[in-house]
Amino acid sequence: MKAHVGDRIILAGTRVDDPVRDGEVLEVKGSDGGAPYTVKWSDGHTGLVYPGPGAVMKVESGTTPSAQSSKIWRVQVSVVETGDNTRATAMLISDQPVELRGQGDSHRSPQDEPEGAIGDEVAVARALRHLADSLLAQAETDIEAVTGTDAYVRPL
Repeated sequence: MKAHVGDRIILAGTRVDDPVRDGEVLEVKGSDGGAPYTVKWSDGHTGLVYPGPGAVMKVESGTTPSAQSSKIWRVQVSVVETGDNTRATAMLISDQPVELRGQGDSHRSPQDEPEGAIGDEVAVARALRHLADSLLAQAETDIEAVTGTDAYVRPL
């Protein structure tokens, strides 16, 4: 595979849980467009890429008008159990200027047997729902700031 400076490189993970990475080729160190490449990844990191055997890589020309950009947003969830109460906090980690968090709580009834996973599931689901609602509200605010009119984004 060959690449040129300015091309977009997409590198699939080698394991199922590995993320797909994408970035811009800053430098081609190999001969005739070959590896290795210095790549600025979409998460802001820069690194040397020398795809090994089994690597699944795609190179898109940086000059095509239909070139897409790709971003990776992550959600970090923390869960704290205190007695019969569980609180989950979901935080969006992104390139956005605002910090978005959601919280969710669950409470085990005293007559129920302790089963930590259920309380965790309920609290995390509520935190993620709250985070999603906060993200939609932020999108509405941003749309209103750009258009000057009221906006409503439907949660599908």
